[in-house]
Amino acid sequence: MKFEFMVKRLSPTLKRITKRLNGHHSYFDEEDLYQEALSHLWGAFRQGSIDDKTDSYILQGCYYHLKNHLRKVRENAIFISLSEPVGEDGTSWEEIIPSDESSSFARLEQKLKLQAIRDACASDRDLQVLKLLMEDLSVREVGARLGISHVMVLKIRNRIRDTYARCIEGGERKMEKAG
Repeated sequence: MKFEFMVKRLSPTLKRITKRLNGHHSYFDEEDLYQEALSHLWGAFRQGSIDDKTDSYILQGCYYHLKNHLRKVRENAIFISLSEPVGEDGTSWEEIIPSDESSSFARLEQKLKLQAIRDACASDRDLQVLKLLMEDLSVREVGARLGISHVMVLKIRNRIRDTYARCIEGGERKMEKAG
């Protein structure tokens, strides 16, 4: 069996698995998880460890690999709060970024992204949800902490994400017209 045929056969289910896993991790998107699953599948294919296995067995192996990968990444990840000082002395992230000319564009870009995220949060509740999600709490934990349902937390998170995406797309269009 060729790898390409196996990937073509398993891709729809792999994409559903990555979509299901993606809702819990803001630092990956579905395509990142899909590529990680494909790399795992490629390694197993090259070793010959999945030659005589069923599709169900192969997909279950991919699922557990992704869960383990996400767990490892979460343990090593560093989360940053947009509203809290970065340094122990209360310095903000803006003060920590070097101010030489080579990083001025990057600093401006970070400020614009931060402002777009803050603008995407239409209410104090949106900011509370964003802050708790950035602390790596699950949707259910955020809901319990704020006294709202996890469904409402999902709606708020999606609204913030969609509004932020529209802000970024609008900013890119403006930059293209100016350039």
